Amino acid sequence: MGKVLRIGHRGAAGHAPENTLASIEKAISFGADLVEVDVQRTSDGHLVIIHDKRVDRTTNGAGSVSGMSLRALRELDAGVGQRVPTVEEVLQTAHGRVGLILELKAKGLAEQVCKTVQLSGFTGQVIYASFLHDEVRAIREVDSQAMTMALFGRLPHDPVMAAQNAKATHIGFSYITVTQSMIEICHQRGLVAFAYTVNDRQDIETVMSLGVDGIVSDFPDRL
Repeated sequence: MGKVLRIGHRGAAGHAPENTLASIEKAISFGADLVEVDVQRTSDGHLVIIHDKRVDRTTNGAGSVSGMSLRALRELDAGVGQRVPTVEEVLQTAHGRVGLILELKAKGLAEQVCKTVQLSGFTGQVIYASFLHDEVRAIREVDSQAMTMALFGRLPHDPVMAAQNAKATHIGFSYITVTQSMIEICHQRGLVAFAYTVNDRQDIETVMSLGVDGIVSDFPDRL
């Protein structure tokens, strides 16, 4: 078995406010190979890093991300004085230090996200991920060489086929659904397989033994 990639979930969400630059810095300090963050778009067309459709859970504000301007969003506290970062800021922070998984949380983001990465000159590894498989497919239309990941919660009858239909290079499973035979099928069909979000040390050991290529955790220091 090769090296299992250590992936920080929303930065290092177990140690710092999720999806903030502080959280990404924490993941880098732990030696993460990749950092996973979530991408949405503001009402005035800016790409920002935040997980929920609404700001209520992760900031001191209220309202929907897509209904707020970047300026309004930036006035919110995302935890310990952190601001909601833009995709550009994350690319800048990660550049030369850590790879990124950019999870597209809304429809119609693919082209803008892809172009933003290309314009930034970011040279590290970037994997574009989504539960919205049309977005995964759309990324490959913008950049045929892009690495893309089809994410799954509940598994369809044939997740590997579904990932291939989305033209994905990677597949992301909830760790509670992963089996060794599933990972073997992924590898036979040329897919790189990641498991998310694995925080308990015992679960980490179990998932590692199944042959996954990467593990996503709120605590990348445990990997």
